[in-house]
This record gives sequence, C-alpha cells and structure tokens, in this order.
Amino acid sequence: MSPRLDLALQSGLTLTQPLTVLGPSLTSDLSALPRETQVVQPFKPFHDHFANLGFSVTPEAQGPCNDAIVVLPRAKALARSMIQQACTLASGTIVVDGAKTDGVDSLLKDIRKRVSIEGPISKAHGKIFWFQSDAKAFVDWAAPEHQTVDGFQTAPGVFSADGVDPASALLLSALPDKLGARIADLGAGWGFLSAGLLQAPGLKSLHLVEADHTALTCARANVSDPRAQFHWADAVTWRASEPIDSVVMNPPFHTSRNADPALGRGFITSAAKNLTRNGALWLVANRHLPYETTLADTFAQVEEVTGDNRFKVFHASRPRR
Repeated sequence: MSPRLDLALQSGLTLTQPLTVLGPSLTSDLSALPRETQVVQPFKPFHDHFANLGFSVTPEAQGPCNDAIVVLPRAKALARSMIQQACTLASGTIVVDGAKTDGVDSLLKDIRKRVSIEGPISKAHGKIFWFQSDAKAFVDWAAPEHQTVDGFQTAPGVFSADGVDPASALLLSALPDKLGARIADLGAGWGFLSAGLLQAPGLKSLHLVEADHTALTCARANVSDPRAQFHWADAVTWRASEPIDSVVMNPPFHTSRNADPALGRGFITSAAKNLTRNGALWLVANRHLPYETTLADTFAQVEEVTGDNRFKVFHASRPRR
C-alpha cells in the first residue's frame, strides 16, 4: 500500500467495501486492499497490470460503492472531475492521495472551501486527506457531457484536450494522397488524424489503436465512417488481423512526468511488425527525440520529409524482418 495511505489507516481512517479506487498508476501499491476492490483505470497497460494482480478492473466505474480512493492525475480538470465522480459513486468516505507535483496542495485548498477535511497527512512529497462524500458540493466539477474543440469531441485529461495538436496537424499536411487500402493510426487519441485519413483514395479499412479508453470513446464520436475499426489496446503490442499498407502515428513519449523515448521506439517497432513487405510508416515527433537510429534499424529506407524547429516528420518504408 502507498506510504501515505498506510499512515492514514494507522491514523484512524477506515475503509469498507464496496470500495472503488480511481486512477491508480503502476507506482500505486494496492496489495493490501481486498481483490474485490473495484479499480477504475482507462489506460490499457495500467488496466491490464491491475487485472493481472486479481483486482476487478474497469475503464469506467460500475455501480455505487461505500468508499472511494482518488489517485490524483496531473491534469487539473481531470482531477476535479474524478473528485465529483467519486462523490457520485460513494456514499461514505472519499480519500484523495496525490503528489505535490500533481497539484495536491492546490486541490486541498479548493476542497477545503466546500467540505470538512480530515487529515491531511504529508509523506513522500505528497499529501493524503479524506472527507465525507457530498455530491452537491462538487456538481460544478463534473466533466462536461460533450466537450467540443475545433469541431471535435474531447474530454478532460486526454492528450490535446484543448485543441488540435500542432504536430498531428503537420503530419496530416505532409501525407500523400494515396496510402493504400489498409491504414492504421497507432495512438489515435480522439481521432484527429483518422478523421483526415478517411479522405484517402482507395481506403478500405482504418484501424484506430488507442490505449486511453476515454480518448477512444471520443474517437468513436469523431470518426463515424463504417470503414473505421476501433481497438482499445497498447499500440506497442497490438497486432492487426492482416498486414497494413500504411501506419501513421504521433506517438506519446510520456507515461509519467519524464520523457521516455523508449515508448516511441516501441511504436516504431510495432508499426514495422504490422506493415506489409512494402508498407510505409509516417511518423511525427518532437525535434529532440532520438528516433533516427531505431528507424534505420527497423526500415530499409528512411527520410525526413518535412519539419520545423519543434517537430520532424519521417517517411520510412520496407520494414526489415
């Protein structure tokens, strides 16, 4: 169990089933909680991690509970919506656990203005506190039913929730008209690239592969073409049912606070495994990310086709087997 939650339980906090934990990450140690605890985690790799530990895991909360634990994310709007959701689900105690770098101090001040707080307890560069559920106190923190930006549906906490990502826009403008009959968008997000790809001549199937269930739900609303197929999956391990002609992607390079180029390299390797013998990858990345070596090791032909001082767009073809 996390050191802060451990201290809270020793200080008088009691938790009863049914219990729901919202948003735990790989660093969240839930080993001391009963396995019937409902874990809500929309990010597929984290979802699978807790499922493998034997917890009841779901991308969206199912049914009411007595108590709830909220593990704070970095995004303020998402954190607030999770607090509101927890109060809607739980009839008893709401526990909030977060690091200082996740804005726990600011959130604590805001919540304290609305309800009575117990704790807080400081430990390991963060705080934990709890209060009695009060759904009416946080009505205005609910996530909007439909959050629309630039004509697309998005949601709090998803990548580029406030507008079209400029790197994706650059990649879309660099794509050729013809990309083949079968296309995959790895890390499709809420569907901006895929919406543009539907205009490609000869397109028969478009695979949207996205690990964030919330983003994929938005993509379903933004991409209604029957040729689109949606996959809630980790793009690094996803395998298509048949070889793909072209893969496009703006891969993420964060699973936590620190940049992790290995994640993008995993996307590149996955693309190569899913492509036909003469298939092509179209990739956009931040200028500083070192993907050139992986591209050269994975594809016979690689070229930077466009870019600026922030981003670079690569075209790689003929994947090496």
